[in-house]
Amino acid sequence: MSIEVSTGEEPYLIISSDTHAGLQCENYRPYLESSLHDEFDKYVEERHEHRRITEEVNAEFLKKWEGENEEGLKGAYDSSVRNGVMDTDGISAEIIFADGDAVTGQESPPFGAGLAAGQITDSKLAFGGARAHNRWLEEFCGDDPVRRAGIALVPITHDVDEAVKEIEALAERPGIYGVMVPTMWHGFPPYGSDHYDKVWAACSETGLVVHTHSGEADFPSYGENVAMYISEVPFWTHRILWQLLFSGKFDRFPGLKYAVVECGSFWIGDILWKADINFGGTSKIKKMGSRMKGLISRLPSEYFGTNVFIGASTMSREEIRRRHVNGIDALMWGTDYPHPEGSWPNTVERLENDFKDVSIEDTRRLLGINAVECYGLDFEELNNVANRVGPTPKQLNQDPELRTSENALREARWWLDEYGCELQY
Repeated sequence: MSIEVSTGEEPYLIISSDTHAGLQCENYRPYLESSLHDEFDKYVEERHEHRRITEEVNAEFLKKWEGENEEGLKGAYDSSVRNGVMDTDGISAEIIFADGDAVTGQESPPFGAGLAAGQITDSKLAFGGARAHNRWLEEFCGDDPVRRAGIALVPITHDVDEAVKEIEALAERPGIYGVMVPTMWHGFPPYGSDHYDKVWAACSETGLVVHTHSGEADFPSYGENVAMYISEVPFWTHRILWQLLFSGKFDRFPGLKYAVVECGSFWIGDILWKADINFGGTSKIKKMGSRMKGLISRLPSEYFGTNVFIGASTMSREEIRRRHVNGIDALMWGTDYPHPEGSWPNTVERLENDFKDVSIEDTRRLLGINAVECYGLDFEELNNVANRVGPTPKQLNQDPELRTSENALREARWWLDEYGCELQY
């Protein structure tokens, strides 16, 4: 759907495109098939040992983080606490991913079926852990179905037919708006192959948005080098985008939507520039465009905001400045609650600082409307919440007379005119 964007002074509808929730690991037991309880007990022991090691290595940070935010961190699994946190943060609704605890890993789905699901080699454990989290997630979102949109876990690499059954079942469950697939496919077929077409067809037909989320990367290559991991993890997170786009999946399955979450948006503009001129420029590389005949029907950048969305979490001010290059219709802001790298518990202050030079219409898109259009959320009901908890343009120190130029997108994507970009076939 297309929503008319207001430039008025009413409160902002803010939808966090990236939040996390999950039970403390041992509490997933009632949601897990009994046949997996022995393996689960071993997993819980491992998680507690991981907590012990983390306390030794990051004792000072952990004590400060958990000490200062003790009550708010309970919102990872406590529904009433979570609503209070959202109200204080000015958040009307949220897109909820697994792994509530990013510091010690205590609130993670069984067997690691969440952000690093690609690491699981046993199909039984992969699906069992995912289903346990999904059962709980459905209940959690059901506590407040207007404000919570859950992203279920589906380990599609292990068994395509089983994954399709899971997707079709999830589509009938209230509160589930998308699925998260393993970020990396390891020894399985790549996502751009025809192997997963049944999965993409099911997601297209059901309207469940496909996601990858930052977390997993090529761990064996890094050792203990955190800088290498941080530098490369965005690549692994959004690699699926180019697999889906250039294999023509968005044209074969027009209803398919894909959102890449928590790997920023800094990487988008230059990649779109090169992709558009490679396959749409009128220069000497015209031959490359012809190689895509029958696969894509639009310039790569034109899929952004229709099939491709970016859960860019707490965008930097520079990324906000680049919003038209990177996709004003595709970018979705997020708090990353309750992870420490996000904006919580200082979201309002962050918004006041980062959006003061942004037009009201652009702000409404980035903070909420793009998410409504991506997920098909209830705009009217959410505005009722926003009127109660959302900050106003005045509170964000914005100029009510500032307007976005009608040519802002075309001017930002300078290459479209400079290279005369259009499909070359």
